[in-house]
Amino acid sequence: MKRPPSFDSFDKLYKGKTVLVTGHTGFKGSWLTTWLLSLGAKVIGFSAYLPSDPCNFMACNLGNYITNIKGDIRDIETLKEVFLKFKPDMVFHLAAQPIVRRAYDDPKLTFDTNINGTLNVLECIRMTKSVEAAIIITSDKCYQNVEWTWGYRENDRLGGEDPYSASKACAEIVCHSYIKSFFTGKNSPKVSTTRAGNVIGGGDWAEARIIPDCVRAWTSGKRAYIRNPSATRPWQHVLEPLSGYLWLGANLLTPGRLHGEAFNFGPDQKINQSVSELIKTFVSYWGDSKWIHKRANDDKKESALLKLSCDKALNLLGWHSVLSFEETVKMTASWYKKFYSGGKDMYSFSIKQIEEYTHLAEKQGLAWMKKK
Repeated sequence: MKRPPSFDSFDKLYKGKTVLVTGHTGFKGSWLTTWLLSLGAKVIGFSAYLPSDPCNFMACNLGNYITNIKGDIRDIETLKEVFLKFKPDMVFHLAAQPIVRRAYDDPKLTFDTNINGTLNVLECIRMTKSVEAAIIITSDKCYQNVEWTWGYRENDRLGGEDPYSASKACAEIVCHSYIKSFFTGKNSPKVSTTRAGNVIGGGDWAEARIIPDCVRAWTSGKRAYIRNPSATRPWQHVLEPLSGYLWLGANLLTPGRLHGEAFNFGPDQKINQSVSELIKTFVSYWGDSKWIHKRANDDKKESALLKLSCDKALNLLGWHSVLSFEETVKMTASWYKKFYSGGKDMYSFSIKQIEEYTHLAEKQGLAWMKKK
């Protein structure tokens, strides 16, 4: 089995580690899996299904490089068996019901998956002595969003009026409870939560997301329908929050550092573009394509404004985003163009994009690229 080149980053702390990634077939999970492989980690993936057809996991043939386990995060007995068998050193929990609009259609599934699934992971971590550290990924939507113009900080109020947001706020509370109740000893696993959102990048075909909706329509020769072109978001490439997750995880593997803390990972405050600006920029790299505004004929509320403050990540981790808005969109468009032009080795292409991103981070002096 061919392995990708090993990058000199994150203090080489992932090399040789057994890392369990829940939700590894998802968009973020599959990119995280690819990056972990490049760092020399042994990846155990646990996921219930493929999120779409096509999907990044299959496009990159990741099943050839990892231990791929099909399982539902709500099934604690199966999850326990995985922890007992593989004895992971590190856990990244991303398995979730991630679609805001789907949560309105099936709120029980959303709450069961996002709350009880997180509870099951924490319980397995509590019972498994091998686990040194864990990152629990929730969402920027865990905050009580009043749509103010400044970014939410990690100590701002949690909440959520829609099922998805509420489920993520509850997951944060469950994590905090386990950290304070069970993970307090010197040899306890170190656990932190992370919040990020509005991620774009190649390999995402999820429903009700801007770029995937456009790509599906345009590759079928159709117009894309956009629900809310004036809504603004802090768009970031998928590699941005993943670099934060990996660097936070590396810090947790250093005894006594940042255990129990929550972190936001997002782009520069200047990157808060409208949906229409995102599409126009994407089209400039993709090629001539059509879209029209079509308001949703339902009462599924979606926020018009949501920003995060990432000052804590900058001050405690030395982390900040790497890419400009234009670089973010260009990297995303180039991945899809490669795929739809018949690109057969998207795994190598994804590794190349990780390498390009890593080199940019090194030039900018990011902490996770500095050598001890």
